[in-house]
Amino acid sequence: MRKGLTLAGVGLLTVAAAWTALVALGDGGTGAAAPSKAAVPATAAITRQDLVDTKTVDGSLTYSGERRLGTDASGTVTWVAAEGAVVRRGRPLLKVDRRPLCLMYGKLPLYRELGAGVSDGPDVEQLERNLKALGYGEYLTVDDHFSYATSLAVKAWQDDRGLPRTGRVNGAQVVFLPGVVRVTEAKVEVGDKVGPGGQVLTVSGVRRLVHVDLDTDDQAMAREGAEVTVEMPGGERVKGRISSVGAVAKSSGSDQGQDGRTTIDVDITLNKTPRSKLDQAPVDVEMESERHENVLAVPVEALLALREGGFGVEVVEGSTTRIVTVETGAFGGGLVEISGSGLSEGMKVGVPAK
Repeated sequence: MRKGLTLAGVGLLTVAAAWTALVALGDGGTGAAAPSKAAVPATAAITRQDLVDTKTVDGSLTYSGERRLGTDASGTVTWVAAEGAVVRRGRPLLKVDRRPLCLMYGKLPLYRELGAGVSDGPDVEQLERNLKALGYGEYLTVDDHFSYATSLAVKAWQDDRGLPRTGRVNGAQVVFLPGVVRVTEAKVEVGDKVGPGGQVLTVSGVRRLVHVDLDTDDQAMAREGAEVTVEMPGGERVKGRISSVGAVAKSSGSDQGQDGRTTIDVDITLNKTPRSKLDQAPVDVEMESERHENVLAVPVEALLALREGGFGVEVVEGSTTRIVTVETGAFGGGLVEISGSGLSEGMKVGVPAK
């Protein structure tokens, strides 16, 4: 894993320098030193495999589907759901003049008042489906028609919620959202005055996801469906997949006298629910930046820092060893890609003793 190639390069040099202290190098000028008696503490095999370059970027652990909510109610806020509260169907999100704004499930917003005489539509069916689920559908047929039975069910529901028994439903009483929500932020407090159209809450779904503001220079790493690894607060590591990639770049920083930064939105769906319950917690996201297929690889600690610059490996052949100059490529999972004269899969190279 790397936080950019530079950091990994520093690590390689450190390991190589330490191992060099254990091995006497030849002059190395021709790419392979003369054989010497084997004196390596341990060996590892050169393997042929795929190696993946990774880059670690900053992200935040949050919740899916964040949105802002308003109300058509006018009056004084007398109660509001706490930040972090989970609200389910039929439960109030806030109360204005002690009258609740209740959550019902559905994809359509409540764009009109529903009551006797309204034209048929999917929003009527959506309301009836919720009334049925809440136990008010004994005589109710769920369809797109607002019937007398629908009006009776609405009145029974209103009576139980402390709302006026009008038989009509509007945006001061109900908000439709796709499912269970979590209150992210309360925009109002008890005692505040509200009016129609005013924003009162920010809510989200309850599914955890990770959001990354990814630099546009790295956008090639953001492929929908690509696997990533996320390190949570406390060190927990969770696998996930990129679920969405923004198509519009955003700029920030330049108007505050800072260097401008251009990013795209990347959302990551996690394979399991993390232990952390924090919202907006900082996380590290390990993303695949480049894949190198069918390359020769050795453990990073097999690299030797050569006097003349660059790296080499100490090839062990029976009772003798020789230093071979190598070019390094990708690295990942503790391995580094190498190429050099005469190197092949299965050869042994020296590594420090564990």
